[in-house]
Amino acid sequence: MALSYFFTALLCLSLISAVITGQTASLAPAMLRGAQQGAELLFSMAGALCLWSGLSSAMEKTGLSEKLQKVLRPLLGRIFPQTAKDSVAMGYLCGNFTANLLGLGNAATPMGIRAIRQMSKSAPKNTASHEMCRLIVLNTASVQLIPATVCALRASLGAENPFAILPAVWVSSLLSASAGVMMTFLWEKMSHV
Repeated sequence: MALSYFFTALLCLSLISAVITGQTASLAPAMLRGAQQGAELLFSMAGALCLWSGLSSAMEKTGLSEKLQKVLRPLLGRIFPQTAKDSVAMGYLCGNFTANLLGLGNAATPMGIRAIRQMSKSAPKNTASHEMCRLIVLNTASVQLIPATVCALRASLGAENPFAILPAVWVSSLLSASAGVMMTFLWEKMSHV
């Protein structure tokens, strides 16, 4: 709701600025160009989202998510020890983590929401558990091996080498995820004191 107020205020400010500076003639073409660019961005990102959503559904039906769960369980089990006891939540968590590794952040969101909902069944009512907070931090940090969404966006905008950002992505995502997880564990220890 607050975001809609923000965008309405931004639109009004643009209109006022155009009137004050005498640029009203260029305002309409700029608004149409922006809407067109927004639609192009939407369609370029929708492909990756649809692909991963369909793939996650196929993974569940074929049992591949269970195999992936076995591979990721040692790592994710250390970060999410309570969730590791719930195979359904762990399946969603593994899907979320895999989508983030592939750089499909938008596609990871539905799996993350499902994981949080499953985790909330064992948490006190209307309270986020430490593991829920940890999942949100990891999703925000978004550890990525292949930043597919960003590379697809760079390619659609004409980048000569869309994957040139890989080393920077690896270092920054590893550092941000490590720092975030360490802080959540530190917060958990401090809150139990």
